[in-house]
Amino acid sequence: MAGRAAMLVNVGTVVMTVLTLASFVEGFGVNWGNIASHPLNPDIVVRMLKENKINKVKLFDADSWTMNALAGSGMEVMVGIPNNLLETLADDYGNAKDWVKENITAYMRKDGVNIKYVAVGNEPFLSAYNGSYLKTTFPALKNIHRALKEAGHTDVMKATIPQNAEVYQSANDKPSEGDFRSDVKQIMLDIVNFFHDNDLPFTVNIYPFLSLYLNQHFPVEYAFFDGNGQTIPDNGKNYDNVFDANYDTLVYALNKAGIKDMKIIVGEVGWPTDGHKYATPKLAEKFYAGLMKRLAKDVGTPLRPEKLDVYLFGLLDEDMKSILPGPFERHWGIFRYDGTPKFMLDFTGQGRKMVPVAAKGVQYLDQQWCVVNKDTINLDEVGPDLDYACYHGDCTAMLYGSTCSNLDKIQNISYAFNMFFQIQGQDVRACDFRGSAMITKTNASVGSCLFPIQIVSGSDDFRISFVFRRFIVAGLILLGLVTAI
Repeated sequence: MAGRAAMLVNVGTVVMTVLTLASFVEGFGVNWGNIASHPLNPDIVVRMLKENKINKVKLFDADSWTMNALAGSGMEVMVGIPNNLLETLADDYGNAKDWVKENITAYMRKDGVNIKYVAVGNEPFLSAYNGSYLKTTFPALKNIHRALKEAGHTDVMKATIPQNAEVYQSANDKPSEGDFRSDVKQIMLDIVNFFHDNDLPFTVNIYPFLSLYLNQHFPVEYAFFDGNGQTIPDNGKNYDNVFDANYDTLVYALNKAGIKDMKIIVGEVGWPTDGHKYATPKLAEKFYAGLMKRLAKDVGTPLRPEKLDVYLFGLLDEDMKSILPGPFERHWGIFRYDGTPKFMLDFTGQGRKMVPVAAKGVQYLDQQWCVVNKDTINLDEVGPDLDYACYHGDCTAMLYGSTCSNLDKIQNISYAFNMFFQIQGQDVRACDFRGSAMITKTNASVGSCLFPIQIVSGSDDFRISFVFRRFIVAGLILLGLVTAI
């Protein structure tokens, strides 16, 4: 229906026919996060996963709503433990034992959840955390592993720690110089030796997009798999893309630690579609097409020419994620927040022009939008209201190079007002802004800039109070959202 995020993928003149999905790439799964104002019903998500023949998912917690939806599905699941639980699990083995009982053992029943891995923390040694989890991650891992073993689960599942690829580095950007980052080297050596002794996998998150985002001089084509960019020779191996180079940098780091045969899981790899000039559906389609072809061929990397174990990031957009890493953080989904695919993607790796199967049975809120009331708005005084709407909503699509960056002043403000209105479940109090806004039944979308209609969800966790205050949100000013008007 017009105006909803369920708009069809823009593929130009190509006829969008959802093809029968036949032979799918084995060894890949998807990350399913739920940092959203209106999470899609897990039963709908599981059905969508099945229809796309995706049989592996990685979660960031053990949410009972999600876990119960996965029960009986047969899908292989990696259950996550959030970083904020690491201290509790590290301090007391009893806490780890209780967590395993409540979040793992409870689902180990007939027609239960097929849990394959337990992820202890998520990128806990990220430099941005300033060492917050350095003392708790490894003890938490050991306690969780012990609890899993005591419960009799280690014959069917393994513990791991998803690390960001920045835990290792190379002095000259060549894989052969790979080693663990100096400030975490000792703890990483302790962890990988524990992994080795207990036959546990190393999980790493690799993001070619971030290489491009963080370095304006980074060669664009080196972020993709087409082989159209530069080739870097290293110890008799040739690298024509940053994914292979990054992966093998880890392999070299492990080799230097005396570990040559450890299983490696790529916990996250993907491409965002908004929030930056390189975050577009077109480039995401290009990236995933190349990745899926690589996975289908089982060619691995130059140092490890074998089948890769990879989780795509991510399944759905999440409009409540922190944008401190970048505005694109809310746009990693292959699917929009409502389960609508954003671009063509052939999960078989054959490169066919096909779109993933969309979610079915999604219910939307009323067909109405919150926009500027041109008769009452005072543009000289609207700044604090715009700040408020963007701080509690999602204005990342308004930034330079994004899908809604070409709006005029009034459209810019209307977009912000509507995003806040939709996130608040279309509560009429959320479309006032001291009399400068109004509700309309006319689709407010402008060209390719979609003014979305939110979905009906069973979660109200992100509903906030309606206390309008005058304040300046420093982060939004830095992003240019105020000066944009």
